[in-house]
Amino acid sequence: MNVLKEQYEWIRFTREKLFQYCETITAEDYMCELDQFGWGSIRNLHVHVAECYQSWLGNFGLQKGLTLVTPELAGNVEDMRGIFEKVDRLVYEFLEEFEGQWNIGISGPVSWKEEEEELTPLWLYTHVATHEFHHKGQIVSMSRQLGNIPEDTDLIEPERDK
Repeated sequence: MNVLKEQYEWIRFTREKLFQYCETITAEDYMCELDQFGWGSIRNLHVHVAECYQSWLGNFGLQKGLTLVTPELAGNVEDMRGIFEKVDRLVYEFLEEFEGQWNIGISGPVSWKEEEEELTPLWLYTHVATHEFHHKGQIVSMSRQLGNIPEDTDLIEPERDK
């Protein structure tokens, strides 16, 4: 069993719960820009999360040279689901490529540094997963600020939800 693939399935499970919740709010709220948050809207945060997977796993880890997703490509939750289907394929490709090699060094450029960085596949995977959950919390907070009452999107009692 690949424990990281299993973990990613749980990540996808909680993401789906968030998508299901986002389908209950208005399109205006999904796209509403809030100045208190760096990425502006719930939609933009979703795009940013997808872009992070593309940047770190695709471009840095797999050295693919992917064109990164932009907010204009996602007008609603259905579009975002399509973007994340591609992200899912990328994650599984990354996990297959580095199976059993979680601590090897991968060198590459990082936009905010002059020198190349050396990171491990385990670091890259951990970074994108924790990054997604950080922004999931922001999405829920943004929704509350817009007057919505978010459903629980945490990984609680998964056996009842499967």
